[in-house]
Amino acid sequence: MGNIRPNYIKSLATQLLEEHGDVLTTDFAQNKEFVTRFTNVESKGIRNRVAGYIVRSLRVKAVRKK
Repeated sequence: MGNIRPNYIKSLATQLLEEHGDVLTTDFAQNKEFVTRFTNVESKGIRNRVAGYIVRSLRVKAVRKK
């Protein structure tokens, strides 16, 4: 069973991927910095969850391309 994420994390991550997809990578630490820079999220926990969901989405997308 996978993790259940709230819609606001999924929608924010999807919006960031659409707008800044060329900058975001599968590196969690880099994505944390980008989420801080591109959004006004003040909570460290929310920032980490969004960055983690972006990493997960990019990895799934890479596997599906193969």
